[in-house]
Amino acid sequence: MTTGATVWLTGLPSAGKTTIAYELANRLREEGHLVEVLDGDEIREFLTAGLGFSRADRHTNVQRIGFLADLLARNGVKVLVPVIAPYADSREAVRERHAASGAAYVEVHVATPVEVCSVRDVKGLYAKQAAGEISGLTGVDDPYEAPVNPDLRIESQDQTVQESAALVHKLLTERGLA
Repeated sequence: MTTGATVWLTGLPSAGKTTIAYELANRLREEGHLVEVLDGDEIREFLTAGLGFSRADRHTNVQRIGFLADLLARNGVKVLVPVIAPYADSREAVRERHAASGAAYVEVHVATPVEVCSVRDVKGLYAKQAAGEISGLTGVDDPYEAPVNPDLRIESQDQTVQESAALVHKLLTERGLA
């Protein structure tokens, strides 16, 4: 059986997490790996639709995604999780769940500065926040606790999507996971 692993890509909205995850997924699939991308937006639509954006609800959301990722990773799937997960304690609980089950876990911080994210503004969230239409935007008027010691830090604004995905692939290869 192939070795599964969870790769959690954390970072601000529009940092490039999902784009990097799908690029990496394609590469891993070409190599014959079983791969699933647990996209935060899709999870919110289909699995955690009843949750809001309070700290408690965000923690619950991350724990549910972490449970699913661990389940898949234990069964030989490379699970790519591009989810903001703004709180360090929530991410640490997911890491501990994986450690307890024996599943590999890699935390990647897509450390794109908020100034770059707000220009990219893929979903128009920064514009809506600036116009006063929404509040609670992670990294602007809601906290984002950046990882202190991620397994990998990517400065996506300084490289292509392919280069970012290649860095994650290199780390997985070094750890015998790709």
